[in-house]
Amino acid sequence: MYSYKKIIKISPDKRFGKPCIRTTRITVSDVLGWLGSGMSIEDILHDFPELTREDIKASLMFAADRERKLQTI
Repeated sequence: MYSYKKIIKISPDKRFGKPCIRTTRITVSDVLGWLGSGMSIEDILHDFPELTREDIKASLMFAADRERKLQTI
């Protein structure tokens, strides 16, 4: 099973504790918002060269995992 835990980091002193990609200040919600607004993965990678396909995949997996956890509460 793919694990996002090496890519998605939560630090209270970065972006108010929002989950970020590695050491960047780009949040999971930034990536989800870009995808939701119609940007393709290629568009995101072009505009943000510090990101990789694995980073985007990790963002999606993190969001899916969080959603699954909310459903069980």
